[in-house]
Amino acid sequence: MACKISVIGAGNVGASLAWCLIEKDFADIILLDIIEGLPQGKALDIYESSPITGFNSKITGTNDYQDTAGSDVVIITSGIGRKPGMTRDELLEINLKIVSGVTQKVAGCSPDCITIVVTNPVDTMTYLAFKVSGFTPSRVMGLSGVLDSARLSSFISAELKVLPEEVSSFVLGEHGRNMVVIPRLATVNGKPITELLPAEAINRLIERTINGGAEIVGLLKAGSAFYAPAAAAAHMVEAIILDKKEVLPCAAYLQGEYGIKDIVIGVPVKLGRNGIEEIVEFDLTLEEKEALQNSAEAVRKLVRSIDI
Repeated sequence: MACKISVIGAGNVGASLAWCLIEKDFADIILLDIIEGLPQGKALDIYESSPITGFNSKITGTNDYQDTAGSDVVIITSGIGRKPGMTRDELLEINLKIVSGVTQKVAGCSPDCITIVVTNPVDTMTYLAFKVSGFTPSRVMGLSGVLDSARLSSFISAELKVLPEEVSSFVLGEHGRNMVVIPRLATVNGKPITELLPAEAINRLIERTINGGAEIVGLLKAGSAFYAPAAAAAHMVEAIILDKKEVLPCAAYLQGEYGIKDIVIGVPVKLGRNGIEEIVEFDLTLEEKEALQNSAEAVRKLVRSIDI
């Protein structure tokens, strides 16, 4: 039986994600949105590319959650995006209600699925989805470090004029102002950027990574990033569906790892067919551990404000 993946939300991120996933051709895709005609039209448009791109999997647009029933993986992209000058945290009040309602429906239709949250502020929304769904921590995660790491790697690639595939980065912590960028975890062909770039350049790239989403929002004027977030979420899904046991930085619920409990924060996890199969604890310095704990406290403060 073919795997089934449901993407909730057919906006820019959701539709781009559906496109990324269908091209991988390892699962049938359900694209759902509450706006009548929107997911159907986008799904049809994507399907009509199949003779050109060569995928054989099915893609269906729908407004009915029953069509998502029995999904192996569900990705929640529903919610509003950032506008110029808006922080991820300011999205909280609106997206709180949306993600809570979506999660309840997803859990009811696909009680055995793995859920990936993309909606911002993603650490808090992932914590909300975990609590609302009643799923085990291994089956609920958020898009954070895969995207942030890709942004950092792309900036390093441009700075050093090397191929993107030669760069590897691991960004931890909150997906936002309090993300934890550890320069020694960013390498080019295995060599840390601390040996390749001066401190000034590294700090400039870190700051650009932290403001990566805001930079795009400012350029677009209306709307926020969607190509890179979609590609990053698709990477996570691929690791799960293909049971790759790949270690990626994702927003995960911690139960004492890194000295942090009862909060969702970006950490390295091993992704496979069962979702988060292991939280990988890097050997961090005292300063790095403190930065991660401070990042977790920023998320905890936001979680307390919504009284989950």
